[in-house]
Amino acid sequence: MKQALLIAAVDGSLGGVMVFGDRGTGKSTAARALASLLPPITAHANCPYGGSKEDAERYPDVCGGGPLRKRPVPFVDLPLGATEDRVIGSLDLEKALRSGEKGFEPGLLAKAHRGFLYIDEINLLEDHLVDLLLDVAASGENVVEREGLSVRHPAKFVLIGSGNPEEGELRPQLLDRFGLSVEVRTPEDIETRVKIMRLVAASERDPEGFAAEWAQEDAKILKQIARGKAKLARLEPPENILTDAAHLCMAVGADGLRGELTLMRAARALAALEGARSVKREHLIAVAPSALRHRLRRDVLDETGSTARISRAIDELFG
Repeated sequence: MKQALLIAAVDGSLGGVMVFGDRGTGKSTAARALASLLPPITAHANCPYGGSKEDAERYPDVCGGGPLRKRPVPFVDLPLGATEDRVIGSLDLEKALRSGEKGFEPGLLAKAHRGFLYIDEINLLEDHLVDLLLDVAASGENVVEREGLSVRHPAKFVLIGSGNPEEGELRPQLLDRFGLSVEVRTPEDIETRVKIMRLVAASERDPEGFAAEWAQEDAKILKQIARGKAKLARLEPPENILTDAAHLCMAVGADGLRGELTLMRAARALAALEGARSVKREHLIAVAPSALRHRLRRDVLDETGSTARISRAIDELFG
């Protein structure tokens, strides 16, 4: 899960991260903790969307100017009961009543621009909202045509979803749109359970001291992500890695071509995160389970899990 979140932080074009797992395994805690590990962004002070210089040039009508300032990366929680107006934005009633002019009240998608949008229990969210979120996440733009309004604004964000499969499945065609998917299980060894209890107790006893104790480790990860983002554009997967990705997707029977594309991008992001000089097969193998496990067709003759099928295919292809 941590690897998938860090990869998504380096390359937001991957399509987000879906985390399924047991209740109480730290899914939400890990996702929300990511916000404090991200390098600050530079945004125009007067832009309601926290737009960059490029955003101001592309959307001059909605992205105000002003001096460029550093600001934290947005991390927005989307509550399950949110309405469509709250998500995409709506008519600014206060402005309409006060001046008689139509105005746009930005929604959660606007607040999440250039950051992360997190949905806990995403499998319980209404399907039409999930469709809408995935479409905007893919295009990087939110278009609102309603109540006489016609607004187009930037909305580039990484979508992170978490949920417990026992409480409801996510539709396969929606799950396929996520770049990476991981599964979190309850630890089965005593040592890990005891360590978690000690860490939680220390955090509750002295939150500030606990944060200070781990500040150096946090700073190290922040620098690693910043270096990875800077290096990403300079890394290009070689031909043999692209061939390996295609062979692996064919071997496991992944539907469509999103598998290859995600494998390529995720392997490149992991190589950048690790500071590697080139994308290698070990990067591809490391990201294969999270990139492909949710794209496999269900085989009634094979009772093994999707991750086991991917591991088996890797052994057969690459040894």
